[in-house]
Amino acid sequence: MPHTRSAKKNLRKSEKRRAQNRAALRDITLLVKTVKNSDKTSAEELQKQYNAVASKIDKAGAKRTMHANKAARLKSQLSKILNKKIAGK
Repeated sequence: MPHTRSAKKNLRKSEKRRAQNRAALRDITLLVKTVKNSDKTSAEELQKQYNAVASKIDKAGAKRTMHANKAARLKSQLSKILNKKIAGK
């Protein structure tokens, strides 16, 4: 446990940031699963879902919650899946 006031404050800040980061990453994984597993939705709905996920991924990459290269890779993978599903319909 921290002893000084500044160390205690830093511990509080890091716990709060960790909770926010974990929540953001959890939201992203849930949204990615919805895009990957959506079979019966229309092309417009798929595009809306992809746009929402891409926005969250971009924000996480910009804030360094997620590594920028991972964010770009994930968006690329999702766009490939989206294009296949739209072409298949």
